[in-house]
Amino acid sequence: MTIRFDGQVIIVTGAGGGLGRAHALEFAKRGGKVVVNDLGGARDGTGGSVSAAQAVVEEIEAAGGEAIADGANVTNYEQVEAMVAAAMDKWGRVDVLVNNAGILRDKTFIKMPVSDFQAVVDVHLMGSVNCTKAVWEIMREQKYGRIMMTSSSSGLYGNFGQSNYGAAKLGLAGLMNTLHLEGMKYNIHVNTLAPVAATRMTEDLMAEDVLAALEPALVTPAVIFMCSEQAPSRQIIAAGAGGFARAAIVETQGILLDGDEVTAENVAAGWEEASDLSTARELMQGSEQSVKFLTALAKRRGIKLER
Repeated sequence: MTIRFDGQVIIVTGAGGGLGRAHALEFAKRGGKVVVNDLGGARDGTGGSVSAAQAVVEEIEAAGGEAIADGANVTNYEQVEAMVAAAMDKWGRVDVLVNNAGILRDKTFIKMPVSDFQAVVDVHLMGSVNCTKAVWEIMREQKYGRIMMTSSSSGLYGNFGQSNYGAAKLGLAGLMNTLHLEGMKYNIHVNTLAPVAATRMTEDLMAEDVLAALEPALVTPAVIFMCSEQAPSRQIIAAGAGGFARAAIVETQGILLDGDEVTAENVAAGWEEASDLSTARELMQGSEQSVKFLTALAKRRGIKLER
C-alpha cells in the first residue's frame, strides 16, 4: 500500500523550516496541494517574514508540486480564517491540517514572566485551536478530515525550564481527545505527534552528533501515516531518529473506600495498591472514570446498576 494525497489539500503551519518544512515537502511529493504557512519570526516568536514559507513553496514547485505560501500568525484568528479562505478559493477544500507552528521561551518557572508563559500557550495551544476551528466546519461538511496536533515529550513527561511549553503541549492531547469524539461521525480523525528532531527549537539542547541523527525527515513518516485515509484516531505517536512508538494516558483500577473508610489516612495506606500500574488501562472518554468507580461501589454494596 502506497500512501498518496492526490486531490487533497493540506495546510501545514510553521512549515518554513524544520519539521514543518519536512512535512510539507513530503505531502507535496505524495501528490498533495500544500499551504505552506509560516510567520517567519524568530524562535521566540518575534518578527515575521513570508520568505521562509515562499522558499519551501519554490522547492515544491521545482519538484513539480503545487503549493502556496502564507504568513498568517496562528494566534490571530482573522489571519487564520484568511489563510483557510485562500486555500478554499484556490482548491475548493481542505483535507488535512498539521498544527506544527511553535515558539520557545524557556526559563525556570520562578524566573519566567507570565507574559512568556502566555505567549507560548497562545502559539502552541490557541494557535492549534484557531487553525482547527477554521477548518472544522469545512471538514464536517465534506465528511472527511485529518488533523495532527504537535505535542512533545516535555508535555507528556516534563522537562526542566519548560513549564509553559509543557503545559501547552499536554493541552493539545486533551484537545485531541474531545475533538476525536466530536469528529467521529464526520470521518474526522485527530491525532497527536510527540517528535524529537534537530530543529532550531532543539539546537541548543543536544550535542552536534546527536542532532545529526535526528533529521526532521525521520519524523515525517509518522505524520504522513496519521494524516492518511487509513489513519487511526485519538493516537499519540512518538517519533524520532527512525523510531516510532505509541504513548497513552492510562488509569489504574485503584482502590475503593466506603463510608467511614473514606479518609486521607486510608488513601495513604492504600496508595501502593491504588498506583499499581499492572491494573492500568486506557479510558476512551471521561465518563468511563465515573463508571469505573460507581461500578466498584455498587458491587461492594450489592447494588445492581441500571443501564
